[in-house]
Amino acid sequence: MKMKELLLFLSCVLCVSANFLHEDIHIVGCSESNGEVMFGLDGEELWYADFENKIGVSPQPSFVDPISFGDGAYETAVINLYICKTNMQVSQEGMKDYPLNHDAPSGVMIYTRNEVELRVTNTLICHVTGFYPGPVKVSWTKNGQKLTEGFSINVPYPNKDGTFKQIARLQFIPQQGDIYSCTVEHLALKEPLTKIYNVEAPEKPKPSVGPAVFCGLGVIIGLLSAAGGTFFILKANKCT
Repeated sequence: MKMKELLLFLSCVLCVSANFLHEDIHIVGCSESNGEVMFGLDGEELWYADFENKIGVSPQPSFVDPISFGDGAYETAVINLYICKTNMQVSQEGMKDYPLNHDAPSGVMIYTRNEVELRVTNTLICHVTGFYPGPVKVSWTKNGQKLTEGFSINVPYPNKDGTFKQIARLQFIPQQGDIYSCTVEHLALKEPLTKIYNVEAPEKPKPSVGPAVFCGLGVIIGLLSAAGGTFFILKANKCT
């Protein structure tokens, strides 16, 4: 697999309010075959350009009040991508003798978005971080068969140490015994990294015996108290 490096232009702005400090980021990146334009806030993606489907995407969940980027945001991203590729050609010529640094992913995790319930739609997440340059390629399998639909991946997002992270998502319906895997490829890896997820039904909580035991003890103590009281009453009557 041959992967081209991205030329990235980062724009960071610290937004200060009366009580909070926010970090805003704007990324324009490109290679000979790929491109990235993204806006983020406080480590989360707000909007990015999907050049394959020719649309702008707001990946925030539905319960978040979305920030509108207005009409023409995607068209502006296309212009920025063209400028990036033009600058990349100049940079490649000027930096062709510089050694390139490649960092393999330092961490790959696979987990579900929500608590697993069998036969209830969920999202499987493959989180990849610590690599340079971007992007990585992520593929999915189910029970050993490669999946060709139902998944997505966000654009590379910069970490504070200069490396990148990406999150791939797979919509799935958990069935007992199914086995899923996400496989990560990067130009710094000698061989792909694979993480496995086994679908297992959550254990049902065992019924508690505590209340029944305490209730039984209460009845026994009550009976003993009643018997003891009767004994002392009868003994007192005999004495009189």
